[in-house]
Amino acid sequence: MTYNFDTPIDRHGFSAKWDFVPSNVIPMWVADMDFRSPEPVIQAMHARVEHGTFGYDFDSPALRETLVERMASRYGWQVKADEIFFLPGLAYSLGVMCQLTGEPGTGVLMQTPVYHPFLVAPPNNKQFVQAAELVCVHENGRVRYEIDFDAFEHAITPETSLFLMCNPHNPVGRMWTRAELERMAEICLRHDLYICSDEIHCDLLMDGRSHTPIASLSPEVADRTITMMAPSKTFNLPGLGLGFAIIQNADLLNKLRGMGMRHEIAHVTAMGLTAALAAYRDGQAWLDELLPYLRENRDTLTDYFAEHFPQIGITSPEATYLAWMDIRDANIPANTKDLPGAVNEFFLNQAQVALQEGKIFGQGGAGFLRLNYGCTRATLLEALERMRLVLDRHSLV
Repeated sequence: MTYNFDTPIDRHGFSAKWDFVPSNVIPMWVADMDFRSPEPVIQAMHARVEHGTFGYDFDSPALRETLVERMASRYGWQVKADEIFFLPGLAYSLGVMCQLTGEPGTGVLMQTPVYHPFLVAPPNNKQFVQAAELVCVHENGRVRYEIDFDAFEHAITPETSLFLMCNPHNPVGRMWTRAELERMAEICLRHDLYICSDEIHCDLLMDGRSHTPIASLSPEVADRTITMMAPSKTFNLPGLGLGFAIIQNADLLNKLRGMGMRHEIAHVTAMGLTAALAAYRDGQAWLDELLPYLRENRDTLTDYFAEHFPQIGITSPEATYLAWMDIRDANIPANTKDLPGAVNEFFLNQAQVALQEGKIFGQGGAGFLRLNYGCTRATLLEALERMRLVLDRHSLV
């Protein structure tokens, strides 16, 4: 079937993204999309509802086999079904992986600015963050991030136990190249670190790019790596609470299974398993139509910024549907109070557009905003026009 991503859906009453802000606000903060999910997923969930029972469901052999085939066909990565560990969500599971790979008092390396749950996971486990800040480069009004490998290695100390990686990277939109992955992996192996790679955005690729799971580089890297993926961003299913980790180190996997039995961290839902199977098995046609639409949204956004907001640098994401704006030269007032979701106060009150404050993404995030363009093009253009009118009125750009 053909999907129409221009079709508006009233999400009020069904979405934290829309309901946490006033009804006249266009929400572009939290990372979920405004599109109807793939029809095969909806049909599978209807069938599950019609069955009429909603008991515990912890596993899906069919989903395991589907994921094994997916890793082989997309990445040439050979994994076994029993190396997959289902999780109730990746944000929550970041803390689990910190606990799995390190003791209290150990350090967790990460590249900032980064998805904000990364920053709270170590302290919640009595560990500490070791930030290797990414390098922000401006090129003709566009923002792009690079890795300072000397700073990356310098951030590692004898206390470091884990490198918590984001690839594709949220919020800066980079898709790390194979050469970049190989160099990071070599440094981590040399320092005897585990790697936990959050690859939740790995299917949302722009411009024909392909994704390389870091664990697929070599058996030696795989032995030190936890790879986390989910259907939530790819197929717009974040509210169903289903993700998975691939762990090819048997000792580490058995330790996680033991933790799961003690803490019920493997308590996934029946509806999540049902939706994930349908999405991975039958949702590719939807994804194939979504990606060009997101690419056009990205290009519409960056072209609009180049024309109307020349003092605001913006990323042209290589993956994800999240843009990252540098407002440090735009004289936009700073927040005077903390708002739910770390929404930017100026654009919320003046333009009725909800963007997310960059400072919550850690070191290097202050003075930036994150914008979610996973919406209809009409919604995107309306938000941009609202922003332009306000910035013009206040002579801020």
